Amino acid sequence: MGEKKRKENSKPVFVFGKKNYKFMFIGLAIIALGFILMAGGGSDDPNVFNPEIFNWRRIRLSPTLILIGFGIQIYAILLNPEK
Repeated sequence: MGEKKRKENSKPVFVFGKKNYKFMFIGLAIIALGFILMAGGGSDDPNVFNPEIFNWRRIRLSPTLILIGFGIQIYAILLNPEK
């Protein structure tokens, strides 16, 4: 009987709060943007070199965005939603 009451009174509790999930989705979006910016730059002909693979966007911007996204993910995990 007591076990039945406990099941009725207990609500599903999420591990993180709404604020945490919001930051997690922002971090995931920034990581995805970084990988999208890193894509491309290949050549259709393997005998022709395409110098676009050494573009500033692929070498500096994309990895920076990915690292910022991972930093936001860590912040979202450590954030206390009750404050």
